[in-house]
Amino acid sequence: MARQTRKNSASAVAEIDRETLGLITGSADNIKTDIDNLNKPRMSFPIRSLSNVVYDEDKGIFRLAGGESVRDLSYTTVKTFAQSLRMMALSKMLIETDDIATKRDVYYQSKNWAEAKFNEQPESDTIMDDIEAMLGVIREQLGFIPDEHGGAIAGELVVVDKDPATGKDLKIDCTKFGSGAYTVPSNVEHLRFETKAKFILVIETTGMFQRLVKHAYWKTTDCILIAMGGVPSRACRRFIRKLADDHKLPVYVFTDGDPYGYTNIYRTLKVGSGNAAHLNEFFCVPQARYLGVTPDDIKDYSLPTHPLKDVDVKRAKDALKNDPFVKHHRKWISALKKIVKMGVRAEQQALAAHGLNYVIDTYLPEKLKNRKSFLP
Repeated sequence: MARQTRKNSASAVAEIDRETLGLITGSADNIKTDIDNLNKPRMSFPIRSLSNVVYDEDKGIFRLAGGESVRDLSYTTVKTFAQSLRMMALSKMLIETDDIATKRDVYYQSKNWAEAKFNEQPESDTIMDDIEAMLGVIREQLGFIPDEHGGAIAGELVVVDKDPATGKDLKIDCTKFGSGAYTVPSNVEHLRFETKAKFILVIETTGMFQRLVKHAYWKTTDCILIAMGGVPSRACRRFIRKLADDHKLPVYVFTDGDPYGYTNIYRTLKVGSGNAAHLNEFFCVPQARYLGVTPDDIKDYSLPTHPLKDVDVKRAKDALKNDPFVKHHRKWISALKKIVKMGVRAEQQALAAHGLNYVIDTYLPEKLKNRKSFLP
C-alpha cells in the first residue's frame, strides 16, 4: 500500500501519489513481463468475504485470513481482465492530473471502452474493489470517491482543511453551524483536528442527531456528535478513526435496538467488514463501545417496540453462527440471543414516548454514568 495515510504537506501528498503510481505501473509491468515471456498474464486478488477473515483481538479488527483469487487471462476472463487494466489506466490518469471521479463517473467513462464497457454499475464497482484490494491502497488514493453522504458533524471540534485554491489552512468550527452541521468530505486523509471534547458520540439516525444538535447537547457534555445516517460510509469511518486516534478520544455508538443496528452498523464501524478486510485497519474504529439501544434498555426503559421481521431473525442467527466478532464476545452472543427471544426491536426515537427530550434529560445521562456496562 501506499501503506501510510496521506500527510498534510503538498510534498507528502505528492509522495503518496508517486507510491500509488508505482504500484499501478508495477502491476502493469508484471503483466507485460508475463506476455513478453509467453506466459499467461494473471492478477491476484484477496478473497473479500466474511469466510476469509479472522477477528484480530490485539488490533480489534477483522483481517484477511490469506485466501486469494487468481484471474488468468483466458477466453472467459478477457473482458474482466481488460476492464481491470482500463480501470488502472483511469486511476493513473486521475492521479497524474490531480483529479477525481465518482463511482458513477467511472461507470459512464467505461462507455468509451468499446467491448470493455460495463453494462451495470455493480460491475464497475466490483472491478474497482478488486483493484483496490490487489494494490492494497484505499480507493480514494486511486482517485475514486463515493457518491454517498459522508456523515454530519456538530460540537466541540475545529476541522483544519485546505483551501483548494491557495493550499492554505482553512479552519472550520463545528460549533458555528447553527441548526446545521459540517459534512464529512469524501477524502479525509489531509484533515487535522483541534478539540477539547471528552468523547465522540456516534449516532445512527439523522433525526436523533438533529434533536441533539437542536438542544446543543454537545455543549452540555463537551462532546462531538457524528451522524452516520445508517451504515457509515468509508469517509465517515475514516474521519472518526483519525479523530479518535489523533486526540485519544473514546467513541460511543448509539443505534436502534435491532440486529441490523448491532451487526451491520455498529460491527462495521468497530471492526470492519469481510468485503473490505484488506483495508479494515484504516477504516474501522476498534476503540468504539456500544452505548445503546440494548435489549436490556428495551425492558428497563419500557420502550415501544415493533415485532422482529424474518430478515432480522436471520441476520441475528447468521451473526451468531458465522460472525467472528460476535462469536468472540460473549456479551454480544447474549445480546443477540436475547433480542431474538424477545422477538421485538426498538428505534432510537422510541425514547420519545417518555417525552421529546427524555433522551437528553434521562437516557443519555444515565447511560454515560455507567460506561463500564457498554457492550464491547
